[in-house]
Amino acid sequence: CGIAGQIWFRKPPEQVEQTIRCMTDALSHRGPDAGATVRHDNILLGHRRLSIIDLSEKSNQPLYDKDRRYAIVFNGEIYNYNEVKSLLPDYPFQTSGDTEVVLAAWLQFGSSALSYLKGMFAFAIAELETGKLIIARDRLGVKPVYYYEDDNVLLFASEIRSILASNLVERKINREALLDYFSFQSFQSPYTLVRNILELEAGSYLEVNKGKVYSTKYWSLTEDQTEITERSREEIYKKVNSLLRQSVERRMVSDVPVAAFLSGGIDSTAVVGLMAQISNSPETFNIAFNEEEYDESAYANIVAEKFRTKHHRVLVKPETFLEKLPAALDAMDSPSADGINTYVISHAIRAEGIKVALSGIGGDELFVGYPTFSQWKKLHDNSWFWRIPTVLRRTIASIYSGNQIKVNRIFQLVKLDKIDIAEVYPILRQVNSEKILRQLLSNYSSESSLLNTLRLNAIEIKKFPIYSQYSIAEYIGYTRQTLLKDTDQMSMSASLEVREPFFDHELIQYVLKIPDSYKQGEWPKTLLLKSLDRMIPEAIYQRPKRGFVFPWDKWFRHELKSYIESKIKLLAQRNFVNGRQVLNYWSDFLNHRNQVGYTNILLLVALENYVELHHLE
Repeated sequence: CGIAGQIWFRKPPEQVEQTIRCMTDALSHRGPDAGATVRHDNILLGHRRLSIIDLSEKSNQPLYDKDRRYAIVFNGEIYNYNEVKSLLPDYPFQTSGDTEVVLAAWLQFGSSALSYLKGMFAFAIAELETGKLIIARDRLGVKPVYYYEDDNVLLFASEIRSILASNLVERKINREALLDYFSFQSFQSPYTLVRNILELEAGSYLEVNKGKVYSTKYWSLTEDQTEITERSREEIYKKVNSLLRQSVERRMVSDVPVAAFLSGGIDSTAVVGLMAQISNSPETFNIAFNEEEYDESAYANIVAEKFRTKHHRVLVKPETFLEKLPAALDAMDSPSADGINTYVISHAIRAEGIKVALSGIGGDELFVGYPTFSQWKKLHDNSWFWRIPTVLRRTIASIYSGNQIKVNRIFQLVKLDKIDIAEVYPILRQVNSEKILRQLLSNYSSESSLLNTLRLNAIEIKKFPIYSQYSIAEYIGYTRQTLLKDTDQMSMSASLEVREPFFDHELIQYVLKIPDSYKQGEWPKTLLLKSLDRMIPEAIYQRPKRGFVFPWDKWFRHELKSYIESKIKLLAQRNFVNGRQVLNYWSDFLNHRNQVGYTNILLLVALENYVELHHLE
């Protein structure tokens, strides 16, 4: 679904009903099944519905309590809504859906209701008699919500484009946010590319009352630091298995069929295997290609046969990705160099009639699936090196020769005063080096918002095991800002709801407390494999890890060259970048110089397309 709203601190303008309709119209792709707007004095609410639970019209929104003193607009799913409903025996429910449960829980428990809700959500509740408004977001930030405020009004919506559609906001670029974008291919919460449009941070809610806006953080990833009670390996594996199964089972709550993406990798196999324990013959979808170098359907078939799923092989031509690039860029609510794969896959599966699908994203970040985990641990274990004088360290590092990107990274690491996750993670995660950033940006600042956020949380993060420290940094830096954001914006562009079992807060908090020794082993994601007790076929976990890669390098230099080049030349004329360096960067890519890859170029293209599409200055 999609939510939008306005709360005016002074008398609203005459055309205010039209502006809220414009905001919800901009969200129609998120909710094609129903839509409505309402006004109560200075508060306006809008909603677009994708019907998943309680398909009747009674659950259309905005939804009111029985006395029509409160109204709610809601996006997402509360997986344990029946459990929460049982705590409210005296409330006269008019629907069988989860939205009314959220409203009733808030009326009963106030902000404490958030501790009962398990799911992905963004919602707004208006207290119509007093004019107070609450806007809340789920713990992990799976569902987005953005807001803008000035002296006259506060606007909020599921997408930035909805707030811009109000035409009440200056379309100015937030230049300070560009450092994070070019460094890590996304914007660091709460900032966005548009000046004064902020993202409500995960695990937070806003209270808007009498012209004042208060922000409260109700949950933090690092808040639970109690020791795990399980002592033996078998007990820990059993507990992880139980939490995984519970997470999948929760995410199968629906009044429409729930399918699953099945790539044939460890994470999607784990999700499908657990689905098969809960439901007979779950439905699975694999994106297949005739070209062997891209096709992984043989692995998906192994999994489908093992768990007897109703399997669908959706054949896609690689050229479809080429053809869909402009549409995928337009679908981005926030520019990104990632997400195009998700766009094509989501539209292909939605075309098969599916509204809800489970995904295995997040498994790598939680269960130590990337080489950077071991790189971080190695740096931490050899922190003695940083007690050597800086000049000597740099001399030793200068002996290293090889890939220019690695050389730049090593020199950035060597310059550090100490080895600390807050300082190391941004270097290991960066897609452009400090040297390149200085060349590209017209107003370079050395400290990113991500670095500052990690520093603010450094004391709490250090209380966790070494691998878990990196997992937490991944959540703060990559999974929340890029992975979840791209999954939401690209799947919702196809009116497809994606649910992610590896983003269950109870599962994550438990796994973060498990010692590193349980996460090391012969195979990647040892803890996950051991916890699933031979559920994953050997052919799946013994295969080489392979990303979902297409020949973008070739396409950018040939089939898409004129399209890409036109965007690059337009961007080079913008005053927030150094135009000559942008063109040099493109030349380096075309001529295979300085390890400039398609991801680096796509960052430029996505940015220009977004600025152009939304008329930003």
